[in-house]
Amino acid sequence: MATGKVVVEKVGGRSTATSCFSKYPLKFLLPSKAAPAGTDVVWIYSITYGGGIVSGDSISCEFTIGDGCTAVITTQSSTKVYKAIGSKCSEQIMEARIGSEALLVVIPDPVTCFSTARYYQKQIFRLLSDSNLVLVDWITSGRHANGEKWDFEFYKSINNVYLEDDHPLFLDTVSSYPLLDLLRMIYLNQVLLEKRSIQSIAERMQDYHAIAMVILFGEKLKEIQKQVQENVKNMMSEQLQISYGSRRHKSEASSRNRFMKPEFIASCSTFGPEGKGVVIRIASDSTESVYNFLRQQLAELEPLLGQAPYA
Repeated sequence: MATGKVVVEKVGGRSTATSCFSKYPLKFLLPSKAAPAGTDVVWIYSITYGGGIVSGDSISCEFTIGDGCTAVITTQSSTKVYKAIGSKCSEQIMEARIGSEALLVVIPDPVTCFSTARYYQKQIFRLLSDSNLVLVDWITSGRHANGEKWDFEFYKSINNVYLEDDHPLFLDTVSSYPLLDLLRMIYLNQVLLEKRSIQSIAERMQDYHAIAMVILFGEKLKEIQKQVQENVKNMMSEQLQISYGSRRHKSEASSRNRFMKPEFIASCSTFGPEGKGVVIRIASDSTESVYNFLRQQLAELEPLLGQAPYA
């Protein structure tokens, strides 16, 4: 049985939560004033008792977004995954169905795993040909104030998007490859970060403290997709020029590293029929720079949502 379930349907011409159920350790908040009056959207805040996910917790959520409806799933703060007890692994599974001409926007704060934490997450989205989806999935390196950097035991995140129920549209995987290799990969089917005896997660992630993936799919997001692709292209051209210029002024003693890693890396690629989807992958040396990127690139959603994401 699911830990939580929300159904959004049209009632009197407006997007309305017609069913909402949750049980420990999950709770949904649906504030009526999250968006200005007249904005046709339902905001859903997903929270957990105790402010995080405890070792061994198992959470399962189901969302149905009816034809023509708009819904936002978000959080009030980062999803904290507490230390594992023994080999127990916490897990969170979400499945969402998005109707015809409907829009689902999933914009959580990042997952932050504590030292020794073990966490598994799987998100499945079932779309129709004219559905619309915005998905942000991201993780930070941990509690910096406590001296933790990629100090958890295990993290795995899977995002699968299906068109017309059974046809795979996007199967996402990021594995714990060296960072520069990771960012060359576009079509994968899971995010896997796991401690190994030879090399730690922190060593593989180098100086980066946050990685993120953003999916934009659907006709309603066409103009935003174009703008984001252009913005990422310009940003990375500038970053690479700065990195190359800085390297040229270094002494020959350090020239064995011919390429200085940028502080922020982003890449874009299209997917799906006629390139209707765009995926953006991000790695950054700070969580705040990812927040800034998301604010800037998703700001054009404000008319649809009543407020800008991550504002």
